[in-house]
Amino acid sequence: MNSEIVEIDQKIIIGMKLEMSLVENQTQTLWQKFIPKSKDISNRSDSNLISMAVYTSDYFQNFNPSNRFMKWAGVEVSDAFDKVTLSEDLEIMKIPSGLYVRFLYQGLPSQAGPFYQRIFQEWFPRSGYSLDHRPHFEVMGDKYRNYDPSSEEMIFIPVMK
Repeated sequence: MNSEIVEIDQKIIIGMKLEMSLVENQTQTLWQKFIPKSKDISNRSDSNLISMAVYTSDYFQNFNPSNRFMKWAGVEVSDAFDKVTLSEDLEIMKIPSGLYVRFLYQGLPSQAGPFYQRIFQEWFPRSGYSLDHRPHFEVMGDKYRNYDPSSEEMIFIPVMK
């Protein structure tokens, strides 16, 4: 499992959010609502899509697939955006700067469960790092192909020493 520890600068995300659980996963619904609106967002930093999850502080200590979290579908923008141009269902979220572990995931989104399981059950215990309480996010760039087994995305999980 290849990983890299990276320091990221603050990221400003404009997107939509929806509360869900792994049992009641509504990610597809969220993206279907967001994608048409994403084309109207000015000052995008790049063409990447950002999938983000914000968990409660005890989410992973008391892990249960029914536990709820906030899922975001969004894009990164520069500092100089105009809040007035945001439609009422779009929101701004800032990902604080800090250390993250970055993994490359290749495969179908529906098959990512075992990959994440290995991160938390194998990578973390051997790494010398602890999970930090900041947003988790995935960057879906040019190599992301929804529903294609060759699809690639970068996974970022917040860590601390």
